[in-house]
Amino acid sequence: MPLNLWLSLVALCAMGAMSPGPSLAMVLRHTLGGGRSAGVAAGISHALGVGLYAALTAWGLGALIVHYPGVFQAIMLLGAVYLAWLGFKALRAGRGGALEAQAVTTSRSMAIRDGFMVALANPKLILFFVALLSQLITPEMSEMGKWLVVVTAMGIDGLWYVLVALVLSHSRVLPWLQARAMWINRLTGVVLLGLALRVVWGL
Repeated sequence: MPLNLWLSLVALCAMGAMSPGPSLAMVLRHTLGGGRSAGVAAGISHALGVGLYAALTAWGLGALIVHYPGVFQAIMLLGAVYLAWLGFKALRAGRGGALEAQAVTTSRSMAIRDGFMVALANPKLILFFVALLSQLITPEMSEMGKWLVVVTAMGIDGLWYVLVALVLSHSRVLPWLQARAMWINRLTGVVLLGLALRVVWGL
């Protein structure tokens, strides 16, 4: 892969990872509920989901959706349902006041599950990889070039969300967030439900 094409890929993946959305909300919630280890686990598993989408795109997801638009709509609808479920969970957690161990329980296994599922159910990721990475990947691209695309997308996403978890779990940052967990959970719930409605409205 030419260096300028790879740098364009890096820039696109970085912008996609850093933009606010359900992925950031999910890492934040697990870091608040389970501390640094849960937040890091959520970030790593999210990166694995991103890597899966990048691999599907590299080996023909774009062509599949062009020929079978119904499959694309089904994926979008399933993503909207999962985002709505996460939104309702966040709103229920917000009613309990400040986040406490008894109020919102989370574990490393739950963080791994949610990290992977949020990546798979995020409509923004589907659109991102189909619309953008499909333009970078050509039929003539070698297998090594395709793997470079996958590793780059997965690595940038994982580094960003692990960094987010590490910063949020800092001894001075986390207590400040925990004191405002009720409003964080409510805002997270509203954002997730809004994204789900937006997806359904666009179908």
